[in-house]
Amino acid sequence: MVETTAEAACSSADLVMTAVLAMLPVTELRGAIPWSVFRFGLAAPAALAAALVGNLIIIPPLLWSLSWLAERVSRWGKLGAPLRWWFARVERKGELVRRYGAVGLMLFVAVPLPGTGAWTGCAAAVLFRQSFRKALLAVGAGVIIAGLAITLLTWAVQQGLLHGGGPFLKDM
Repeated sequence: MVETTAEAACSSADLVMTAVLAMLPVTELRGAIPWSVFRFGLAAPAALAAALVGNLIIIPPLLWSLSWLAERVSRWGKLGAPLRWWFARVERKGELVRRYGAVGLMLFVAVPLPGTGAWTGCAAAVLFRQSFRKALLAVGAGVIIAGLAITLLTWAVQQGLLHGGGPFLKDM
């Protein structure tokens, strides 16, 4: 089958949008993969690849900037309150990281639940003083594992092996 230029542009735009969704702290790849498969009609492997690019590319800048923010947020008064709340929440949820270091950080990020992705993993790495290299590898590995799990679940729903999605996927 030969793709028209309009179809190629559409799928390219969908891939870029998938990568952008995966960069956002609210969706990350946990939201980007199902959205891309069910809403954009992308194949699961293409959605996974684009989401991995988007989610992995933000890890180094997050590690650098969150480290800088963590050092300064206490001086920002009310402006820093949302960040202080988020850092405190990450610290409470970070028992795996505290106990098992880089392996715990990888497992924390790999669990495909809300609030355990690359953004929170990078914050945990900074708060628990993981080295940049260990944090980069652990968060990256966790993102890849979570991406594979989400892709498998998305594919299973798409194939009718699992019923679900609730109102989010009902009309897609």
